[in-house]
Amino acid sequence: MARLTEIEPRRQAAAQEGGVGRIAMALLAVAVTLIAIWYGFIFLRDNQNTAPKIVTTLVAIVWGVGGVAALFFSANLLIEQFGDAAKAYLRPFVFVGPAVFMLGWFLFLPTLRTIYLSLLNNDSTQFVGLRNYVFAITDRSMLESFRNNLIWMIFGTAGCVIFGLVIAVLADRSKFENLAKALIFMPMAISFVGAGVIWRFIYYYAPPGEPQIGLLNAIVTGLGGQPQAWTSLLQPWNNLFLVIIMIWLQTGFAMVIFSSAIKGIPTDILEASRVDGATEWQVFFQIMIPAIMSTIITVTTTIVIFSLKIFDVVIVMTGGQYGTHVIATQFYRQFFTNRDFGRGAAIAIVLLIAVSPVIYYNLRQLGKQEGFR
Repeated sequence: MARLTEIEPRRQAAAQEGGVGRIAMALLAVAVTLIAIWYGFIFLRDNQNTAPKIVTTLVAIVWGVGGVAALFFSANLLIEQFGDAAKAYLRPFVFVGPAVFMLGWFLFLPTLRTIYLSLLNNDSTQFVGLRNYVFAITDRSMLESFRNNLIWMIFGTAGCVIFGLVIAVLADRSKFENLAKALIFMPMAISFVGAGVIWRFIYYYAPPGEPQIGLLNAIVTGLGGQPQAWTSLLQPWNNLFLVIIMIWLQTGFAMVIFSSAIKGIPTDILEASRVDGATEWQVFFQIMIPAIMSTIITVTTTIVIFSLKIFDVVIVMTGGQYGTHVIATQFYRQFFTNRDFGRGAAIAIVLLIAVSPVIYYNLRQLGKQEGFR
C-alpha cells in the first residue's frame, strides 16, 4: 500500500508533465504556422512585380489554401489537449472566430468609420453634425434617387418573382425541363457589367439617317415605326427599361429556388385535389402558393435587398443621367466624383439603414425555417 501511495502521485505528475509538453508542442505548431503565413504574405507583397507570375500564383495557392488548413489543424490540435468542457468552449472560437474577426474587421469597423465621416464636412476637417443627412433626405436629386429605387424595388422584384414562379411551374410539367431551366438560368452566369454592355446594344439609338444597330430599334424601324432613345426618354419610366435587365438576370435565380420548393410539395396532395375536381388555377393558388409561401417571402426579400443596392446596371447603361440615378450611384458621384466624403458617407449610411430592416426580416424568416440551427 505504501508503494502504491507513492507511485500514484508520480503518475499524476508524469501525466501533467506530458500534458504540458503536448500543449507546448501544439502552441509551437500554431506559432510556426502563423510565422509561415506571415512570411508568405511578405514574399507575395515584395515580389509580386519581380517574380515570375507562375511562381507567385503557386505560392499564393499553397500559402492561401495550405496556410489556412495548417492553421486550423494546428489550432484544433491545441484544443484537443484540453478536457471535454474546455474543448466544447474553445472549438467554436477556432472555427468560427476567424470568420467573425474578418467580418468585424472588414464590415463593422468600416461602418463605424463611415458613420464618423458622415458627421464631417466634405474634406473631413470640420464637424457638421447631421447636415449631410439633411442633404441626403431633402436634396432634389436624392429624392429622385429614392423614387427610382422604389421603382426598382416594386417592378423589379415583382417581375423576378412572378416570372420565376410561372416558369418554375410550367417547366415542372415539360419534358424539356432541364433545357428550359438551363436557358432561363444562363444570364445568371453573366456579370451585371457584362449584362449592361449587352443591353446597351439592344437599346442603342442612332440619330435619324444612320443605321439602327440596336436590336430593339432595328425591330421597330423594320415594322415601320420610329426609333426611340429608350433609356433617356419618357422619364421616369425610362427606368423600367433598366429594370428589365435585372428581371432578365434574376429570374433564373427565383426560378431555381421556386422549382426546388414546388418539387417538395407531396404529389399525393396535388393528385387528390385534382381527383376532387379542383382546377389547375385552384391547385396553383390554393395549394401550391400556400405550401411554398415561406420560400416566396425569402426570395422576395432577397431580391428587394438587391434592388435597393443596384449600381452596376445603372452606371453602365446611363451613368445616372436622364433621371436614372439610384442611391448607390449618388453615393459614388458624391464620394468619388465630387470628392465630398461627408455627403458620400451619409448616403452610404442611408442605404444601409434602408436595407437593414429587410435583412433583419429575411434572417428571422430563415431562423423560423431552422436555417441557422
